[in-house]
Amino acid sequence: MKTTLFFLLFFAAARVTSAQYKPVDQASTLTFKISNFGFDVTGTFSGFTGSINFDPQNPANGSFDVSIDAATVNTDNSLRDKHLKDDGYFDIKNYPRIRFVSDKITLAKNGAYTLSGKLTIKDKTRQVSFPFTAVQSADGYVFKGSFSIKRKDFGVGGTSTIADELEVNLNVHAVKA
Repeated sequence: MKTTLFFLLFFAAARVTSAQYKPVDQASTLTFKISNFGFDVTGTFSGFTGSINFDPQNPANGSFDVSIDAATVNTDNSLRDKHLKDDGYFDIKNYPRIRFVSDKITLAKNGAYTLSGKLTIKDKTRQVSFPFTAVQSADGYVFKGSFSIKRKDFGVGGTSTIADELEVNLNVHAVKA
């Protein structure tokens, strides 16, 4: 009887906890698009690290704490990339990582999820919320989502010629930790 009760409690607890995953940098992408003088400029970041706790049956128990390496900004223009790394933009010497920490995950009616949390760039933190999908892979999950932010909210770029709003697209492959 005690053994049966133990196994029932163990399996019940196992179902409530989320599985832990870690992002695979080489298989993940973060792309962005912003307008400069009316032309779209696209770029990428890499250097994904962190931890993801996710259970598709119980998303409320999950969490994301992930970051990217700000020095990896790449717009296919080395002079522009060098400029973006300076203190007027990402200031990578003082702020080497861009971090997102979730505070809520919910299941939407269409089968997608909504992720809400705090995005920190250059020591400035703002709340963001966006829809994402989670597709199970052979070794974990692929999380995809996109959102828009205002660069000036994070002190990026000052009064330069680039637009204030930029679009961010995420494609994060995460494997069991």
